[in-house]
Amino acid sequence: MKYAMAWTSRLTGSGKDNEEALRRALQLFSKWQPPAGTTFHQFVGRVDAGGGYAIVETDDPAALLTGTTKFAPFNEFQIHPVVDIEQWAQAGQEGIDFRDSIN
Repeated sequence: MKYAMAWTSRLTGSGKDNEEALRRALQLFSKWQPPAGTTFHQFVGRVDAGGGYAIVETDDPAALLTGTTKFAPFNEFQIHPVVDIEQWAQAGQEGIDFRDSIN
């Protein structure tokens, strides 16, 4: 299953506090490895430095949880299951066809 993951930095302290939190988060991230059984197809950061996005594939959603818990003090996460656009468009067309078939 593929998942779209977004994260936003938790910048809730003073400038000095936020800088220290970022320093710690980057220290942890430098040692982090993607969990076994996950493939990161895209892993990008926002140019405003406020967060980032990833497209991750895994058969074990708990593998995503192990990553988010490591960084939860520093980032807020949103993770949504997704499908490739071809599947999405096909399902949309099937929905239209179904509704059109009902008088």
